[in-house]
Amino acid sequence: MTLATEVKKLTDSKPFYAVAGAGDFAVEKLRELPEQLQKLQSRRFELSKELPGKAREYADKAEGIAREFPDKAREYADQLTQMATEVYEDFATRGRRVVSKTTGEAALELEEVSEAAEPPVAKPVQPAKKNTRTTKAAKA
Repeated sequence: MTLATEVKKLTDSKPFYAVAGAGDFAVEKLRELPEQLQKLQSRRFELSKELPGKAREYADKAEGIAREFPDKAREYADQLTQMATEVYEDFATRGRRVVSKTTGEAALELEEVSEAAEPPVAKPVQPAKKNTRTTKAAKA
């Protein structure tokens, strides 16, 4: 099987597109990160003032949460499974778009590379013809 065939088989799979979509999403979010960090740094002083009050509030709620935990955990697990499936589908769709945008020239380059990478096929060797003629010296 040629390299081009293997690459084609890979790029026709949903996991390939999901990974491409996840990568594109990660790049998008990483580009937003500096702005978000700047906003959080500007709120740092305000958030540090609120921290002791929030800590007491959460400590009071902890006992109730502990009692409800097993039922909530099952509910969240079901929701997480559904959400993970949706995210996977979204990443696959996004990946298909990303790959389809870049496949034009890249596909041609990949095809050229795969053809260059394949070893040349040897031509079959023709067996030498036997000389059926006899010479005068051989007859004598």
